[in-house]
Amino acid sequence: MSRHVAIVTDSTAYLPARTMERHGITAVPLTVVLGDRALEEGTEISTRSLAQALQKRRPVTTSRPSPALFAETYRRIAESGADGIVSLHLSAELSGTHDAAVVAARDAAVPVRVVDTGMIAMALGFCALAAAETAEAGGTVDEAVTAAEKRAAGTSAYFYVDTLDYLRRGGRIGAAQALFGSALAVKPLLQLEGGRIEPLEKVRTASRAIARLEEIAADRAGSAPVDVAVHHLAAPDRALALADRLRERVPGLADLHVSEVGAVIGAHTGPGLLGVVVSSR
Repeated sequence: MSRHVAIVTDSTAYLPARTMERHGITAVPLTVVLGDRALEEGTEISTRSLAQALQKRRPVTTSRPSPALFAETYRRIAESGADGIVSLHLSAELSGTHDAAVVAARDAAVPVRVVDTGMIAMALGFCALAAAETAEAGGTVDEAVTAAEKRAAGTSAYFYVDTLDYLRRGGRIGAAQALFGSALAVKPLLQLEGGRIEPLEKVRTASRAIARLEEIAADRAGSAPVDVAVHHLAAPDRALALADRLRERVPGLADLHVSEVGAVIGAHTGPGLLGVVVSSR
């Protein structure tokens, strides 16, 4: 049997199901706790249900996968014939998912390299794709990890949110707390920096903030080959319009993905989120 390196990520990568199937990528789900119900992201709670719960101000929290769930995933993959596993996850600054994977990896039947990508959403998804493509070409575990880390180093993520209230309540805004006092007067733009969600700019209106988000993403893309993802929560028209404009403004655009984020990110950002991920090839 030829060597086979398997790629694992988590549900916050928001890769299309067909893409994951085509590349053999496995996603371990995080959990959304809605009231007294713990629901797996991607299978047991829809973004529509989440948005409705947030709008009604129902308590919503999130939790990492258990080490036992990772251990079962690694066992199943090893039994399928994998010689090694690369496990790529959202920023350890934002979740304990990476730590749970590390615990499970210690007793896995095959070597497992767990990587804190420092990314989230399709910023993480692009890293998983880079690792999967390397593995498909016969690459080793180390080569797949290197490909993912190189992709992460060339990836930027920017976000517009209608309010910082959800991020504040979830404890996910870090230095962005400095913006919260004036959040009612401005529309905040945020960025992923050092694995944390940090303030980028303050803009007075939603329309100006979205225009600025477009400008920042286009400037970051430049003319070199890039992949772009546009994310949203309960704002499909805004996302499609933004994607259309970026398609015209980014000359080196290779792949363009438009998707709604899942319940885990949505729980911390709230409805109205727009995000743009720019990833150098």
